[in-house]
Amino acid sequence: MFGTLSEEAEVKVPASKAWALYGTLEIAKHVIGNALEAVDVIEGDGGPGTILKLTFKPGFPYYYEKFTKVDNENMIKEAEVVEGGFLDVGFTLYRIRFEIKENPNDDTGSSCLQKLTIEYDVKEEFAANASFVTNEPLLGILKVANEYLLKSN
Repeated sequence: MFGTLSEEAEVKVPASKAWALYGTLEIAKHVIGNALEAVDVIEGDGGPGTILKLTFKPGFPYYYEKFTKVDNENMIKEAEVVEGGFLDVGFTLYRIRFEIKENPNDDTGSSCLQKLTIEYDVKEEFAANASFVTNEPLLGILKVANEYLLKSN
């Protein structure tokens, strides 16, 4: 069973500034202690192939994710869970995509749109576990990142 969740939000900083945070490992420094308990770089430098261990606040265990796409030109980053977490409860795919886009309603370039998409696929016999998919933890990351971006603007 395949599904998606998506959210889009405006942030009052230029797209290039938002991407400087989201497109790198820099974002990890700002979400530790807020949305996540720990982020450990297992392998890589933030580009495709980078593997992170994400430890969430109590209630959901850790998982490993691998950056499968880091497109600096189009400001898109994708990561897939490669071990633990959702894969332990019947999911065959759990992909997170962050996109930063120029705000088409802002001629000054002083704001951008952030889009968050979760794509997942769960085995039919575990279909009830699709209810575990929520964008709440990722919205927490967006909130913390946006607060940092606005303060540093």
